[in-house]
Order: sequence, then C-alpha cells, then structure tokens
Amino acid sequence: MDDLKAKYLAAIGDAKDEATLEELRVQAVGKKGEISLKMRELGRMTPEERQVAGPALNALKDEINSALSAKKVALVDAALDERLKTEWLDVTLPARDARVGTIHPVSQVWEECTAIFADMGFSVSEGPQIEDDWYNFDALNIPSHHPARAEMDTFYMHRAEGDNRPPHVLRTHTSPVQIRAMQAQGAPIRTISPGRVYRADYDQTHTPMFHQVEGLAIDRDISMANLKWVLEEFFTAYFGTPVKTRFRASHFPFTEPSAEIDIQCSWEGGTVKVGEGDDWLEVLGSGMVHPKVLEAAGVDPAEWQGFAFGMGIDRIAMLKYGIPDLRAFFDSDLRWLRHYGFSALQVPTIRGGV
Repeated sequence: MDDLKAKYLAAIGDAKDEATLEELRVQAVGKKGEISLKMRELGRMTPEERQVAGPALNALKDEINSALSAKKVALVDAALDERLKTEWLDVTLPARDARVGTIHPVSQVWEECTAIFADMGFSVSEGPQIEDDWYNFDALNIPSHHPARAEMDTFYMHRAEGDNRPPHVLRTHTSPVQIRAMQAQGAPIRTISPGRVYRADYDQTHTPMFHQVEGLAIDRDISMANLKWVLEEFFTAYFGTPVKTRFRASHFPFTEPSAEIDIQCSWEGGTVKVGEGDDWLEVLGSGMVHPKVLEAAGVDPAEWQGFAFGMGIDRIAMLKYGIPDLRAFFDSDLRWLRHYGFSALQVPTIRGGV
C-alpha cells in the first residue's frame, strides 16, 4: 500500500491537465482500479487481517481522492490564471445600449389628439367596448333597417337559445360614449371620446378593429361655424401647418344637417401633403346633433344644440407619418414598430396656434 500511495501521489502531482487526472482516478479508485481491487481482497482475509488491512485501505482511498480533488482545483485555478493573462475587460467603457420599446403610432396620435382638444376645452370621456343595442344604435337614431345593423357590418355577441334580451355588440363607433356622457353630465358639455371600435371589414384602409376619436359640443348657441373653427384649428395644430377644410353635404342618422369634411392637400409621387395644393381628401364625418339623439340622452333639444364629429385615429396617423397600409398597425412586426414607433421622450406638443 505504501508503494501504491507513493506511485499515485507522485503521478497526481505531475498531472498537467484534467484529462490526465481523470485517467489516474480511474486507474486508482475506479471500479477496476488498483485500490478498488485491493478492497475486494478483504473478503478472502481472516478477521484479524481485515482489522489491519481494512482501515489502511480506506485511509489510502481517502488520501488519493483528496489529492485528486486538490489537484483538480489547482488545475482549474491555473487555467483561469492563464485565461486572465490573455483576456481583459476595460471596465471604464460605457455599457452597451439596451434595446427599449417604442410608442405605437396609434398611442402617439391618441395623445396628440387629446392634447390638442384639451387645449380647446374638451374633456375626455370613456365607455365600454361591448355595448347594448340601444346605446350603439337606437339612441343614435339609427333605424332597425339600417345597413350598419346587419351582421355583415357589426359583430354581435352570442346569445343562448331562448335568450330574447336585446343583443350586445362590439361597438361600431364611440358615439355611445357621447350618449353616456350627456346622460351623466347633461348640458353644456364639450368632450371627446377616443377608443377602439369594431367593424366587419378588412383591406388596405380598413381593419376589423381600429381606433376613432369623436367630439361633441353642446350649448345654447353652437353652430356649424363653431364646428368649422374647431376642426381647422385641430388640423392646423396636428399637421403643424395651416389647413383649410371643405364641407360637403351628407347624411348620418345622428346629425342634421350632416357634412363630410375634406382637407386641403396635394399628391406628389403617390404621397399626400396636407395643407397645400388644389386637391381635397375626405377625413371625417360631422354635423349638428339630431334632436332625437339629444332627447335620448336626456337633453332638451328646444334649449340646447351642438355639433358632433368623428375621425379615425389610425387614418390620420397614416396621413401625418406616411404609413401606407393600415393592416401593418396590428401585425406586431418589430421591424415596423422600430421604424414607425416613437421614443417615450417624444411628448406630444401643440405646434399650431390653438
């Protein structure tokens, strides 16, 4: 055993790498190693011989294992020292830039609209995205036979068989919020209602879910002239340049008279430039709130009157920031989001003379 001890301690001390050390471990204390074979011979010894040889073999095995562990630690430390001689890190260098998210164009334009209208005295109203049939249609003077109430245009919530309650829908506009606001606050009132809306449509300029901002102003002497001023001031502030508007007669069940609004623009190489040129681009619908809508909201139409308008947040975002396809807004493509997204520090500012 003294010879085995001297042999393996010397070999372990001379080992230059972990592979050699592992070979020595197998030769000495592996299943077929020399010390392991000696342990098996204990069964053929007399009790007296085992009392002497057993403790000695166990002590030898422990000493060899300890030497192997110590040598392995030494080899690892030596390898680390050698690596540190060739590798180094300058801790004074600035850290790598961490990737950060961007503000979605819809969120940015939402905040821009809120800031501009707030400067004109408009509050912000919110309401549920799942509306009942009365708020979404009946209170807005939309008759039962109107095409907007067809299932090809509106998402209806499922009703169990035998449930005859009026249906619920995914709101098709944020006009129901205006009804709720008038019910809660009465008149006079000036408010906008931005939010998600849903319609069964999908192409380059339409998606099943999109965003609208609608405005409402009710007082005793409000006219279409006030509506024109508000819209022109909004577009001037939003696009950062004076913008003229053109009113075209139209029809909406919830306004009378009704008008579609065009803004002045020009087309150059397929790109639209707002506020210049001889062309016009339709951007929203508007009009004086219908007396039946005022009555449904609990406002006396003999005493109060006002205007309402609605426009797509996604659409005016496309106009201002040159985004060609509405569907890309909701594709969750990180490349698109990095290109069109905004830094959190790019706080919306009012650039016009509101």
